[in-house]
Amino acid sequence: MIVSWNWLSEYVSLDCPVEEAADRLMMSGLNLEGLETKGDDFAIDLEVTSNRPDCLGHLGVARELCVLYEKTLNTPAAKITPVADQTASLTSVENLAAEHCPQYMARIIRGVKVGPSPDWLVARLEAVGLRSVNNVVDITNYVLLECGQPLHAFDLNKLDGKKIIVRLATPGEKIVAIDGKEYELDDKTCVIADASRPVAVAGVMGGKETEVSESTTDLLIETANFAPLSVRRTARKLSLFSDSSFRFERSVDIQQLDWANRRCCELITQLAGGEILDTPILVGEIPAHSPQPISIRYEQNKRLLGIEITQEETRKILSELGLQKQSSSETEARFTPPSWRADLTREVDLIEEVARIHGYDRISENDPPKIRAAIKSKQDRTAEIVHQAFNAAGFYESITMSFVSEKQSQMFNPRGIKTPLKVEHSSRKLENLLRPSLIPSLLVSRRANERTGTANAQLYEISRTFLGMTEQGAEQILTIGCVTGHDLLHLKGILEQLVKQVNRDAVLTACSCEVPGFAPGRGAELQLNGKRWGWLGELDRSVSDQLDLRDAVTVAEFELTPLVELLDLEPQYRTLPQYPASERDFNFLLDESTTWQQLEQAIRESGSELLEEVIFAGQYRGKQIGAGKKTYLARALFRSSERTLAGEEVEALHAKIVSNCEEKLSAVLR
Repeated sequence: MIVSWNWLSEYVSLDCPVEEAADRLMMSGLNLEGLETKGDDFAIDLEVTSNRPDCLGHLGVARELCVLYEKTLNTPAAKITPVADQTASLTSVENLAAEHCPQYMARIIRGVKVGPSPDWLVARLEAVGLRSVNNVVDITNYVLLECGQPLHAFDLNKLDGKKIIVRLATPGEKIVAIDGKEYELDDKTCVIADASRPVAVAGVMGGKETEVSESTTDLLIETANFAPLSVRRTARKLSLFSDSSFRFERSVDIQQLDWANRRCCELITQLAGGEILDTPILVGEIPAHSPQPISIRYEQNKRLLGIEITQEETRKILSELGLQKQSSSETEARFTPPSWRADLTREVDLIEEVARIHGYDRISENDPPKIRAAIKSKQDRTAEIVHQAFNAAGFYESITMSFVSEKQSQMFNPRGIKTPLKVEHSSRKLENLLRPSLIPSLLVSRRANERTGTANAQLYEISRTFLGMTEQGAEQILTIGCVTGHDLLHLKGILEQLVKQVNRDAVLTACSCEVPGFAPGRGAELQLNGKRWGWLGELDRSVSDQLDLRDAVTVAEFELTPLVELLDLEPQYRTLPQYPASERDFNFLLDESTTWQQLEQAIRESGSELLEEVIFAGQYRGKQIGAGKKTYLARALFRSSERTLAGEEVEALHAKIVSNCEEKLSAVLR
């Protein structure tokens, strides 16, 4: 926000150098970007944070200076003298998009003479970087820069039907804006229209066909409140940005809609003549300003700032900033913020206001506030274990963009999401989908490593994936994804080690499944304690060839939250075994469709509490056992913590396991 020093002097009388005032503004929170001489004026470039739209006008900056220097703000009265004719006799306003435009105000000025602006107005605009157009357009820009409220002037006689309709555009509808470019609109874009066409993109820019020119005699002056999200979406969708959209995106003070309209009309009649019609049209009520009171405890100043600020100074600063004191006691006070400070909602906001006006430079650098160690959340602790497990296995953490292209989105999509969330106003025109999987992004990173000579880059990432929309917003899942050149069993072993580090009693299984993107027979669904957790598999070459990856790739993707829920923060100590284990091997002939997980479960079901572990020892397929058959070799370990097991006990358990497997799986012991 560039402000003119001479312009500011109209609202606040200061007898200090401009450099001092600029420095004071910077120390109060308006960062100084630069100070430039403009003839007999100075242009002060201030960085205004997004929560301070009240400082996007000279009056707002002057208000800050008044508080800092204990001066009185001189606000123009904006007096107008309308004629008897009513505004409604010449125009009408219909609002069909109240969600996008809660309030719309229109006044008519007829009989104006459009021409060049006076030198003082031209100088004011040029000082802040704007060129002069004509007296009417310049005044709308002047008032915007004066109070932060955008305005627009229509040539009333160019409006079809001399009426205003606030509505959503129809798909494919077009408008030529005052920048001379044509824009195609969609059905989510709010427009200002007349009886037949759009005449302005609401909150962003007016249309070329109804702009004010030297032939204009009658004006419709618009001041409105457009919804920030609506304006933000439209500006980014069209890549069309303006001083108006910049302010509407940050919200405007609706209590000054009428003042801004009157101020604009006042200056137009002074510089361009004409007469103002009586009783403006207002569509949408302007509610009374009634914010919730905010309490501030005086002791919190010391606790949060580390310095003493008296009760009297605290109350004085807040009152001078425009807050109304509702009550006060020895320990606290209650204030309501003014309409232009919608960012003040909590006690800490008031403390920040007190601190910045008191002076950040008066807070000692050598006396830091007391701090105490924070306790890490279960999620953070679980994430640390994930990092440790993957780093130990030779993986590097990757941080990639949340956006992917449509092609990348479908490259690996185990959940089968058909319509990924799309951000239409993303600056990334081709990659504007919120990713439903981390794997495509990691594959792109792996390919980038290959191109720079790093073969077999093993990468993992912890980030959010986006599944769809709910009433609460985008459905997001904290996901872990990884890619490697090792085979499926190698990666499964890494995941088993990770799970055991989180909770030694957790059971990870991998069940065969057909997921698009996996090579046939080389994909599995991961289950954690019997519940679906994610996917693991070797990618089909049709996927890896899309990125020209040199080698085969194995990937896994699973959720972080189930690990957080299983995290054992206090694993119990277990003594080393005092008695030997007894091993028994089972070589079962099974149907090809029987999985290792099914066999392992059947063994565990009948092994009693003496069964310590079941180990996969091998498998076989061949002519000797016939088609459609295979063998699994399982090794079972039996152990008691109280004694050495007798051979008869182990043989009995062996027989029980064989019987259960024969019954459940039609297994044949070889």
